[in-house]
Amino acid sequence: MVIYSLPRYQDFEHKIDGKKTHLFILRNRTGMQVAFTDYGARIVSILVPDKAGNLRDVLLGFNSIHDYLQADEQYHGATIGRFANRIAHGSFQLDGEKYTLQQNNGRNSLHGGATGFHTKVWDRRTSFKNKIDFCYISPDGEEGFPGNLKVTVTYELTENNEISIKYLAETDKKTVINLTNHAYFNLDGEGHGDVLDHILHIPADHFLPIDEHQIPIDQPVPVEGTLFDFRSPKRLSTDITKDDEQLRRGNGYDHTLVNNQPFSKIAASAFSPHSGIRLEVLTTEPGIQLYTGNFLSGKDIGKSGRPYPSRSAFCFETQHYPNSPNNPHFPSVVLEPGDRWESETIYRFCIKKEM
Repeated sequence: MVIYSLPRYQDFEHKIDGKKTHLFILRNRTGMQVAFTDYGARIVSILVPDKAGNLRDVLLGFNSIHDYLQADEQYHGATIGRFANRIAHGSFQLDGEKYTLQQNNGRNSLHGGATGFHTKVWDRRTSFKNKIDFCYISPDGEEGFPGNLKVTVTYELTENNEISIKYLAETDKKTVINLTNHAYFNLDGEGHGDVLDHILHIPADHFLPIDEHQIPIDQPVPVEGTLFDFRSPKRLSTDITKDDEQLRRGNGYDHTLVNNQPFSKIAASAFSPHSGIRLEVLTTEPGIQLYTGNFLSGKDIGKSGRPYPSRSAFCFETQHYPNSPNNPHFPSVVLEPGDRWESETIYRFCIKKEM
């Protein structure tokens, strides 16, 4: 069995574009430990007890800042912005003015562009023992987006084994925004094989079908009678290899499920029968992008010294819908000067005997 431990502080001390990077660790009284870095305002490790009482690191990631900089997959655990997910043709209009973005995913702009928030060294504030704030000011025109955008991401570790993520943003010019965290989870432990045996439960009645460029085709459609029906718990292996046009377009699950749950209710959950660890997600966001790590290449070697191949993790990316700036029927992603963009997501961990 792999014995999981946190990375070392000194292995995250570096300088990027003149700003120093660091490692930060939060702990609670139940034994849960979470590590963060200001590079990308990202989560580095999540150690939680399994059904035997042993700590497992359920988050894919690396042991040093240099590994993050050289990684094949750039988004591990990072805060994603200005716009999470895809914007078709790398462009959108606001009040009749066209804004052109970098096309870094075929003809799409993905996750804020090649130098999105995941590549920035954020300022940080650790005034509370169980909480850390990361702050970043994105200048007007960065990656093509309008407005000087001030963003704060607050992580809090509770005594209930919850990681609360609160987002706050303000702008001085009308803009669009869509923030998320790109945590890759494996509830058996990072580097512990694929996640196809995980059981997922997502009480979403609708999902967004995608075209061949992974852009939503139109309005949400019912999950009834599709492979995207997770309203009753089912293993990822049940349908993921079936011959289905939507799964072919995403190379697996890489789709937005419409969140119909209030913030007080569980919007998505996953369970590992092997470790007994259950992850529950609560969010104020209207959508959850279920991504099954289809494009993980196996080139990255993680914290336990093992590779991260395709489907060795899953993501629950809480967010607004892809391509929202170009679809007036979707929930708005427009932020006006004088308004505040606020969002919260909770990752809650517990032990269960069954789903």
